[in-house]
Amino acid sequence: MKKYTEMSREELLALKEELSRQYAETKAKGLSLDMSRGKPSADQLDISMGMMDVLSSEADLKCETGVDCRNYGVIDGIPEAKRLLGEMSEVDPDHIIIYGNSSLNVMFDTIARSMTHGVMGHTPWCKLDKVKFLCPVPGYDRHFKITEFFGIEMINVPMSPEGPDMDMVEKLVSEDDAIKGIWCVPKYSNPQGYTYSKETVERFARLKPAAPDFRIYWDNAYSIHHLYDDNQDFLVEILGECAKAGNPDIVYKFTSTSKVSFPGSGIAAVAASKANLDDFRKYMQIQTIGHDKLNQLRHVRFFKDLDGLHAHMRKHADLIRPKFEMVLDTLERELGGLGIGEWTKPHGGYFISFDALEGCAKDIVAKAKEAGVVMTGAGATYPYGKDPKDSNIRIAPTYPTLEELEQAANVFVLCVKLASVEKLLGE
Repeated sequence: MKKYTEMSREELLALKEELSRQYAETKAKGLSLDMSRGKPSADQLDISMGMMDVLSSEADLKCETGVDCRNYGVIDGIPEAKRLLGEMSEVDPDHIIIYGNSSLNVMFDTIARSMTHGVMGHTPWCKLDKVKFLCPVPGYDRHFKITEFFGIEMINVPMSPEGPDMDMVEKLVSEDDAIKGIWCVPKYSNPQGYTYSKETVERFARLKPAAPDFRIYWDNAYSIHHLYDDNQDFLVEILGECAKAGNPDIVYKFTSTSKVSFPGSGIAAVAASKANLDDFRKYMQIQTIGHDKLNQLRHVRFFKDLDGLHAHMRKHADLIRPKFEMVLDTLERELGGLGIGEWTKPHGGYFISFDALEGCAKDIVAKAKEAGVVMTGAGATYPYGKDPKDSNIRIAPTYPTLEELEQAANVFVLCVKLASVEKLLGE
């Protein structure tokens, strides 16, 4: 198959005419498809419905220490929930705090507390002339929205299949004490599906930041979200590496069951050193008298242990694996060898990252929307919504039905072809 970039102008014009005809026919179908967010489908939510039955008015609602979960108390989580999320996070239960339903909320609170009260006794960020954060790109738009909301300057750090450019991270962090953190999605990253290599994790653990209050925001959102039993990525556990490197306080490790049980009603957690968790508890004692212990109890009684979590995640994988494979097959069949796009082939997580010809992403997303397919906004995977190359597009296959997704994938590749031809023609 001939690459578009090798075609003559006459060939491109003829191709554009045919693609424009197909695009007009597609628009006439009046499609209304949503591939914009990485949400679980209704089928995925259904597999957790048994959780609604594990607690009833007849159930024993006391945790293992005898605390009545209907009442106030137990700020940092019931012991059995700390064990369950500790197993999921590969940390000792003593190094974890259980929160409410959203790890994003915990991250927002952590940034807010750092702004107003500082980190472990250091100067509150709001009193500093400048606060900066490193942002691996492409990355997670909601992370970037948090730091943008607080007026924190964001610095792009290129990603590779091994993780962020660690030469750049080490240099910037060691030289600039205004850099207070870095956003990380280390396993099945959003949006590429990359997993940080052993060397990358070890280099993170050995960082020597100029700022004593620098922290790695390690959002391990997809720690057990594998697509395959026999082809899974492995991530070195960061807290243990930091302790070995003499840097125990440098990392906050966030996780949740948002895409394990119910996105709106999961349980979130942060794992960190004792000193960091003591710092967290100081504000928690003012903020709350305890998070939702009944929800914690519900999760523990439904999943029971790590084996129960893994068995549940295999059900998720069975539902979403065909969707990922269908999108990847469509991309390869329709775009492979044309020289107008590249894409990742993740082993887990929730996204596929697509890189179009430079200057085409916004046009592709706009064309898809006009044809009835809503996608994540072009530029969303970069701080301030500004992709310097206007090329990256995040594909979210999980939410639509397989039939809807097949339609959406076909619309997408058509829009990629048409936008690419127009770009090559200088239009």
